[in-house]
Amino acid sequence: MSVKMIRITLRHSGIGRPPKHRRTLASMGLRKINQTIIRQDTPEMRGMIRQISHLVEVQE
Repeated sequence: MSVKMIRITLRHSGIGRPPKHRRTLASMGLRKINQTIIRQDTPEMRGMIRQISHLVEVQE
């Protein structure tokens, strides 16, 4: 069984956002606008994406 991966790109800044959203961005490893990371598609990662969905773009 292969592990499904997702590509997450930061599209909007975390400046001016609630501290909880900024901590979520940091825990995902997103620092700069247009930075893209690739992570495993897990329920935990989906929960973090749902919390900051207005700041990121997700490709499966």
